[in-house]
Amino acid sequence: MGVTRSGYYSFQKRNKNKPDDPKHKEMLEWIQDIAESSGYTYGYRRMKAALNILSYPVGRNKTKKLMVEAGVKVRSRKKYKVTTNSNHKQPVYENLLNREFKVDQPNQVFASDITYIWTQEGWLYLAVVIDLYSRKVVGWSMGSRMKSKLVCDALKMAIWQRRPQPGLIHYSDRGSQYASKAFRNLLKIQGFCGSMSRKGDCWDNAVVESFFGSLKQERVQWKSYQTRYEAQQDILNYISMFYNSQRLHSYLGYKSPNEFEQEMAELRNVA
Repeated sequence: MGVTRSGYYSFQKRNKNKPDDPKHKEMLEWIQDIAESSGYTYGYRRMKAALNILSYPVGRNKTKKLMVEAGVKVRSRKKYKVTTNSNHKQPVYENLLNREFKVDQPNQVFASDITYIWTQEGWLYLAVVIDLYSRKVVGWSMGSRMKSKLVCDALKMAIWQRRPQPGLIHYSDRGSQYASKAFRNLLKIQGFCGSMSRKGDCWDNAVVESFFGSLKQERVQWKSYQTRYEAQQDILNYISMFYNSQRLHSYLGYKSPNEFEQEMAELRNVA
């Protein structure tokens, strides 16, 4: 029939991926659903991982093409200025962590920081505590004032949820809230070891800064909060319903923190 072997197989391959192929349509629908549920924050790497989990063995290039065909675009990130008041006379802890962010067991190293979100009522301050083992947000506190109580309440929540043992390392920047007497006393009572970043070096606390970047890129910058309460509820929803339980983290092998912790706990029980 005047058709080469390679031409025939090439035709078959193209025909399999035609838009009227049911599997092709399914993937497009899944991409649209995943994009919507993630707030249009998944790039092709996370989208590929999500499709693979759903038993669609696609690669990066195929995922890119499918996202274009599905009309899915990733929201771009705005730049945010990070400020920390380290000009105080309170004592500071030495840097025990030294950018060693990989931790093999839960409840060994907590990292903390503060950020702020604008509302029509004024600034809302958010303090978080992250377990470096799974990148899970294990404690948080929000308020209209950036006082030591804000960071103390976030750590108390983490303690209540995780029940860590004495010897845990708590890592933060040199902000006055973390150097305050109230916070230092809380660490002492719990038997925790304080650790602080070098002055003016945000990379020393890169894990928490990354979380704040994700929060603002994926949720906050697309909102216009009228009240602090509205912002609090939306941020709470992001942390508990999406970031900890659904968001795929490349560091965790494209698993959510909750899924990663559950799988690791099952492996330890088997061992």
